[in-house]
Amino acid sequence: MLDHTDDSELIRRIRARDESALSELYQRYGGLVYSLALRVLQNSGLAEEVTQDAFFKVWSQPETWDAERGRLIAWLMTITRHTAIDRLRKEQRRPMITALELDEALNMVGSLAVMDDPVWQDGKLLRTLLTRLPTDQVRAIELAFFGGMSHSEIAESLNLPLGTVKTRVRLGLQKLKGLWLEATGQLVEE
Repeated sequence: MLDHTDDSELIRRIRARDESALSELYQRYGGLVYSLALRVLQNSGLAEEVTQDAFFKVWSQPETWDAERGRLIAWLMTITRHTAIDRLRKEQRRPMITALELDEALNMVGSLAVMDDPVWQDGKLLRTLLTRLPTDQVRAIELAFFGGMSHSEIAESLNLPLGTVKTRVRLGLQKLKGLWLEATGQLVEE
């Protein structure tokens, strides 16, 4: 089972320009990165390029990961998502599917990992916590984070005012963060 300490050590070695550490990072997370890129782009060639770009960004700027702010895999998947969306926009095309449902993406991640892997467990917890959010907030979050859509595109797709979409995404993420901190025992009562 992988742990946070192993990830911290890998990043420390990457900061020291240890190429074998980047290779280990790729062996550990390359499949997940490629899978997310493929789901967003719907093109294997572009997904391969985005995967390379994401790992290059890690190599170029390893100091941007802060272990205090979150897990390495979350940071890496965020880099991948942004890189894939940037590539979509550069290609001036939309994904073949209108949106990747959050549940599908989490199931995909879970199916690639063993059940005792913390990444799989985090995905399972996230799926459970999402059921506690209002449906309209979940839909907006899914379209933004897994459909690769901007707030304006979501507003157009759902036929809603832009401010409403921004509010739904923001409130949904705030609620999700609170639920996550509570569920993982990180919420400190004052």
